[in-house]
Amino acid sequence: MSTSAELIAAAEAHSAHNYHPLPVVVASAEGAWMTDVEGRRHLDMLAGYSALNFGHGHPRLIAAAKAQLDRVTLTSRAFHHDRFAAFCTELAALCGMDAVLPMNTGAEAVETAVKTARKWGYRVKGVPDGQARIVVAANNFHGRTTTIVSFSTDEEARADYGPYTPGFDIVPYGDLAALEAAVGDTTVAVLLEPVQGEAGVLVPPPGYLAGVRELTRSRNVLFVADEIQSGLGRTGRTFACEHEDVVPDMYVLGKALGGGVVPVSAVVSSDEVLGVFRPGEHGSTFGGNPLACAVALEVVAMLRTGEYQQRASELGEHLHHELGLLVGGAVREVRGRGLWAGVDIDPARGTGREISERLMAERVLVKDTHGSTIRIAPPLVISKEDLDWGLDRLRAVLGE
Repeated sequence: MSTSAELIAAAEAHSAHNYHPLPVVVASAEGAWMTDVEGRRHLDMLAGYSALNFGHGHPRLIAAAKAQLDRVTLTSRAFHHDRFAAFCTELAALCGMDAVLPMNTGAEAVETAVKTARKWGYRVKGVPDGQARIVVAANNFHGRTTTIVSFSTDEEARADYGPYTPGFDIVPYGDLAALEAAVGDTTVAVLLEPVQGEAGVLVPPPGYLAGVRELTRSRNVLFVADEIQSGLGRTGRTFACEHEDVVPDMYVLGKALGGGVVPVSAVVSSDEVLGVFRPGEHGSTFGGNPLACAVALEVVAMLRTGEYQQRASELGEHLHHELGLLVGGAVREVRGRGLWAGVDIDPARGTGREISERLMAERVLVKDTHGSTIRIAPPLVISKEDLDWGLDRLRAVLGE
């Protein structure tokens, strides 16, 4: 029987170079709480980078998965199954779109969005073959595939993976003038996170997303919103774009779409855009499998009630009020929307990693990003009492 220390050492040896995990070996989880192999309970204030918007083991999602397990879990792409059409129809309706192309991971969905935008550029816009360009923002995080890291400005994610995929122009996030200057005749898309998560939960200036929408529409360019982290209730709206009444040409979704049960991602757009694909030109072995569709269908049904968006809005207002009271002391700045916050700690108090480890010792799980910044993103099902308990632990760690 391995000891807890041995399990931790094995886990760190396997993955420390990829994700720098906190040394907690989880044995079980429910709601907003996780229990480690030694029986200690930890409040999850990260929610799997927003993959667990509905908490761990939500009974509706587990029931949907169990019911599907008794029927069929996987079919090859050669056959239809009875959950696929319902999933695509309901997700398209939630997004106000026409069509869905399902995948598995967020990176797969972003790759699909890139291929879609290029194909649309050649087939519909008339860009000369091989000349399509996509404008992206500095400090983005869209995934870890070779093409995606090619347009990253984070050297930790990008270094040593060249030669890099061409066809991308990088501009400062939130700078409309720079974006306008970068959009040319061969630009096919602008790909942005409505809120940049990995960069530290960066919210763009007011009017930025609306300006992007106006610019892309006037230049016949697709606006692709990567809502993998920001979407599906996290910011207090179904999509973060809704804070500026913006509807992009394409949503890229993932993480919470699988309800914390199975990996599910999707590109959702109009018939005109996704209609550029013909059968056999793009797909995924597991994309849109029956189990994934069954769980994601229940996620969509839960979001349709508006309950989780409202909880994220109301508890998010409380979260940001309490965090704002720390600014000027141990905290330099707080950013975010809904139940999502980036907290810049005074470097004299420690790095983001050090603060995360101190909070872990207090049984609260958050995650660092660059420098002395930590990210807070609890499940949307968290109670106000548990949220306050976690904030009390943060105050104690910061000496406030």
